Amino acid sequence: MTLVAGVDSSTQSCKVVIRDAETGRLVRQGRAPHPAGTEVDPEHWWRAVQAAVSAAGGLDDVAAISVAGQQHGMVCLDDRGRVVRDALLWNDTRSAAAAAELVAERGAAQWAAAVGTVPVASLTVTKLRWLAQHEPEHAARTAAVCLPHDWLTWRLRGATHLGAAHLDKLATDRSDASGTGYFDARSGEYRRDLLGAAFGRNDLVLPRVIAPREPSAVVGGVVFGPGAGDNAAAMLGVHAGDDTVVSLGTSGVVTTRHDRQPADPTGIVAGFADATGAFLPLVCTLNAARVLDVVAGLLGVDLATVSDLALSAPPGADGVVLVPYLEGERTPNLPSATGALHGLTLRNATPASVARAAVEGMLCGLAAGLDALTAHGIRVSTVRLIGGAAASPAVRRIAPAVFGVPVTVPPPGEYVADGAARQAAWVLSGRAEPPDWSGTLGSPLRYDAPATPGLRDRYAEASGRFLPR
Repeated sequence: MTLVAGVDSSTQSCKVVIRDAETGRLVRQGRAPHPAGTEVDPEHWWRAVQAAVSAAGGLDDVAAISVAGQQHGMVCLDDRGRVVRDALLWNDTRSAAAAAELVAERGAAQWAAAVGTVPVASLTVTKLRWLAQHEPEHAARTAAVCLPHDWLTWRLRGATHLGAAHLDKLATDRSDASGTGYFDARSGEYRRDLLGAAFGRNDLVLPRVIAPREPSAVVGGVVFGPGAGDNAAAMLGVHAGDDTVVSLGTSGVVTTRHDRQPADPTGIVAGFADATGAFLPLVCTLNAARVLDVVAGLLGVDLATVSDLALSAPPGADGVVLVPYLEGERTPNLPSATGALHGLTLRNATPASVARAAVEGMLCGLAAGLDALTAHGIRVSTVRLIGGAAASPAVRRIAPAVFGVPVTVPPPGEYVADGAARQAAWVLSGRAEPPDWSGTLGSPLRYDAPATPGLRDRYAEASGRFLPR
């Protein structure tokens, strides 16, 4: 039996799965936590991947490995490969003003046409502008910039601090590169003019972009895949094909595989690349599963009770509406916004109504993403629901009433790590298509519910109060 490994270095933790390369059968797995915060010393990721690998029984019998990771994070290296400063993560919004500057300088339509995205605080290009403006001493020391999965792959391949020549061994894939703001996924080339305009220099070493089924290296007989951004890896892991996927993790993501890259000047739909050679139109919200965590803390109950309370309230939460902008928001682009409860009265100010409003508010933000995909000619007929919050019975049962289409929920799994492992098996096989591991997924559950009248309109009215007039 040939084994492959997949790594998911997410915002909150590192997960490692070891699977049979042919069938996808799970052999063993491990995980380790990451520290909280929106800026992190990458050494924490390195220690976590080592701990997760150890918990998974090691890699001595593994023939291939791929690493998937949280997108957009800025990892700056000096000319000896040392980390210059703590990495800024995708959910660090300090670069919001830098994003606005970049849009003002070139125009949203030009950015969308050039790289498929309009700068927001999440993207690496805006973090580089912030670094140049606010930490010029760190900017001056920066010789290379890469993403979390690039850096971890580099370390796993045995990178040490050997100087500029070793920086040339940094590698990435088109799915993760497409989230930087300076990579054109259609041509497969970096836009160094955009990098220079943002950072003031365009001479940085950038990771070599590897094709979807090509190895980035072979070290000690182990094949390293190109890796992927977490969303692209999840699509591989869940065998999504052309279905629309809604992921409810730290962030909320609506995405689907498509044969063309959208160029949305509103910035709502990001035209990312996928891990197969196609594109991955994607809408992301900053606030997803943690909305339920916060409401659980507010009500003094656990998540299971939040679900029970939400299901005990009527659809529409008796008129209570939660706008869940608890960490600002990316869609719409409101990095400084805060959350709000609307519609409270003496009659409806109950734990059940607040719990229901939390679930509905989180889902309404993602339903707007489905609408945005539809506006770009992408047909949404059903939704696959994944991520931590998809385990909530309330989320599963309320989602079709908010989305207006049936929802299927596959059994819980480490789909990002699974997607990375499937990519590793694909690279190892040399075949034209990824291996079919669908038999390991189990049967999905299906949920249908009539749309809740007026709910989306009430949410649109409440959230619209945050938009510039």
